[in-house]
Amino acid sequence: MQGIQDRALIRTGSFIDGQWHQAPQTFTVTNPANGEALAELAQAGRAETEQAVEAAYRAQKAWAAKPAAERARLLMAWHDAMLAAQEDLAGMLTLEQGKPLAEARGEIAYGASYVKWFAEEAVRVYGDTIPAPSADKRLLVVKQPVGVVGSITPWNFPNAMMVRKAAPALAAGCAFVAKPASETPLSALAVAELAQRVGLPDGLFNVVVGTDSQAIGEVLTGHPKIRKFSFTGSTGVGRRLLAQCAEGIKRTSMELGGNAPFIVMADADLDAAVAGLMASKFRNAGQTCVCTNRVLVERPVYQAFTDKLVAALEQLTLGDGTQEGVQVGPLITAKAVAKVEQLVADSLAQGAQLRASLPLPSSLAGHFCAPRVLTEVGNAMPIAQEEIFGPVAALIPFEGEAEAIALANDSEYGLAAYLYSRDIGQVFRLSEALEYGMVGINEGILSNAAAPFGGVKASGHGREGSKYGLDDYLDIKYLCLGGMDK
Repeated sequence: MQGIQDRALIRTGSFIDGQWHQAPQTFTVTNPANGEALAELAQAGRAETEQAVEAAYRAQKAWAAKPAAERARLLMAWHDAMLAAQEDLAGMLTLEQGKPLAEARGEIAYGASYVKWFAEEAVRVYGDTIPAPSADKRLLVVKQPVGVVGSITPWNFPNAMMVRKAAPALAAGCAFVAKPASETPLSALAVAELAQRVGLPDGLFNVVVGTDSQAIGEVLTGHPKIRKFSFTGSTGVGRRLLAQCAEGIKRTSMELGGNAPFIVMADADLDAAVAGLMASKFRNAGQTCVCTNRVLVERPVYQAFTDKLVAALEQLTLGDGTQEGVQVGPLITAKAVAKVEQLVADSLAQGAQLRASLPLPSSLAGHFCAPRVLTEVGNAMPIAQEEIFGPVAALIPFEGEAEAIALANDSEYGLAAYLYSRDIGQVFRLSEALEYGMVGINEGILSNAAAPFGGVKASGHGREGSKYGLDDYLDIKYLCLGGMDK
């Protein structure tokens, strides 16, 4: 952590009601690239989470009463503070999460872009006037903030996943309680430090850190003063959290697991398709919810595409993300590495072929996983049906549009899909038939603040970003005025 210039960004306890929490019980945050301890953090649990919810409840009404322009001004100040601290925030992110510095810098800018977007959207929460059925009535629709929002976010994007939930909530007039992953809490706490510096009111934005995820989650999904809950993570955990929210009939947004197909049609620009796949598959060592899971390649170009992909794979640089030029860092834990290795072993046992594997340097001491290309993968194999979350590209051949659609949709998930084709009719036919919330067409990176991010089927519901993202944090209220003709 010596490289962090602004030492006040390194916080080691939860941020509750404008105060930094300390406790005798601690947990350790480690660097996945080398296993070294980064910091000891104060352990928070059920009681601290309840304190945060109560503080948020007290702060929310006054915040909602502020003019939208004032909320927007404070959010823009928060955005500016994030960009001013970008290098320190990126360095901290790389240390606790492992992704290369270049990607970490991009994540900080990406997260900040949501704050800017929703600062601008805060002043555009419009209502409606509905034509009345009679002269004595007026019908109006207004939008009001949901109330206190609870969130749980994952370790793979420890800055952006939390920020893109907090930004629309605060813009809409809600208060916010965040629970970041215990593997990567430092990024969330640094953002809280910046929120305090720019003057966000005490209690409005709270961050609770601890390893007792069950206890913290039970408060965030069960507390009666939490009116909405937002989660990004696995489908299995999402199902349990949804069940907990059902008891209190809470509003929810769920961004869950993915199994993104990357479809390469015979007429595609193969060089562009390989470049798009490299960006989608190997970013963050394959640990993104929208990264390619299955590579579906039309049989006439299967061999040519494979050859080009292998050549690109061999150019990757694997190593500690703090070193400039590194493109693939470690996985988050040894357990994550073991899962990927098991999926690869099962696939090879069932007939898949190992086409290429990047050597692992003996000097690497952390949780590293060799980037690989597997060919002749079957869509029924576990590596095609489960979310890999690692740097392994599984290639599946197909014949024609109908089989491409059938293979792509043969999954319970429906978050993101990718399609490479130069036939505009084919592009529309396939993209409309794909059962996914987002489709990248001749493009491997599809997310930005102006676009709606979210999935269908077992990949969840709700949308983050875009003009639609604010609606998840607003209630629609209908006003019927009578006696207006007198």
